[in-house]
Amino acid sequence: MEYMYDGPPEFGATLEVAPGVHWLRMPLPMALDHINLWLIEDGPGWTLIDTGLYSKHSQKIWRQAIDEHLGGRPLRRVIITHFHPDHIGMAGWLVAQSGAEFWMTRTEWLYARMLTIDIGDGFTDAMVAHYRRAGGSAEYLAGLKERGAFFSGLVSEVPRGFRRIADGEQFEIGGRSWKIVVGNGHSPEHACLLAPELGLLVSGDLVLPKISPHIGVYGDEPDGDPLRDYLDTLARFHQLPGDAIVLPSHGEPFAGLHERLDELIQHHEERLVDFTAACAEPATAVEIANQVFKRRLDAGQLGFAAAETVAHLNYLIAEGRITRRVDEDGVHLYQAC
Repeated sequence: MEYMYDGPPEFGATLEVAPGVHWLRMPLPMALDHINLWLIEDGPGWTLIDTGLYSKHSQKIWRQAIDEHLGGRPLRRVIITHFHPDHIGMAGWLVAQSGAEFWMTRTEWLYARMLTIDIGDGFTDAMVAHYRRAGGSAEYLAGLKERGAFFSGLVSEVPRGFRRIADGEQFEIGGRSWKIVVGNGHSPEHACLLAPELGLLVSGDLVLPKISPHIGVYGDEPDGDPLRDYLDTLARFHQLPGDAIVLPSHGEPFAGLHERLDELIQHHEERLVDFTAACAEPATAVEIANQVFKRRLDAGQLGFAAAETVAHLNYLIAEGRITRRVDEDGVHLYQAC
């Protein structure tokens, strides 16, 4: 891979990466400390791809960016790649401020709306039950119950109406053609945007330059196989132009799309070997996660690690390489065939 620029812009500042396409970074309060947003000149206004996490700090930075970088031209459209809070978090606030149209794939919008509404004890109980099946300790499960539903606290109100986008759809932004390319696995109907004339691919979280996107199984679909969906997406994305400059949501823009796709496929193939080896004796998903992920997992990391572990284990079950049984306490135990 080849990185295309000397470095990222400061938070709240912009950098033009192609004619009319501007890179805007926003901070995140976590180890992955930033998200990349894309402002595109669109006639008398702007189109924005993704928005950042909802917070008072994000509002302050957005007000500064609007004052200093939009040149008095309004947001016309806000396009969201997928429902995760760092992408959709500020969307409702920005739409309310600007009157911009709000564009998403249908499944991602439905997930976002559902998670802002499903905030009662039932949601928390289902989440705790999922991690209990995975082998979470009593202390860990108590922490989950105390935290409860958290999605709605990370996003402004998701607009009740939206303009649906779908795989293969083409439309103009700033007089140039853009095409929606949908991928799966990281989220249910993740939209990427391809601009052939500019040689750009806005990849969201599906293709990142340094890390593998999170592929996890959660309580809403405990027997899901998102890793298969993701590997199918990576194979299908080989049909996209190999010379496209990739604009990812995290990390820096880069060239070498097909090479990166191959690296991501190889990464998961190696992980599947590791997870199979960790099932030599019956073990819970949490026990397997602690074997495969070499670093110490704190309470925050364990949830993601267990979800990613179950995604790989569900794939291996479907392939007939491991089995799963339920012990007398209702906990899932995995073992290699």
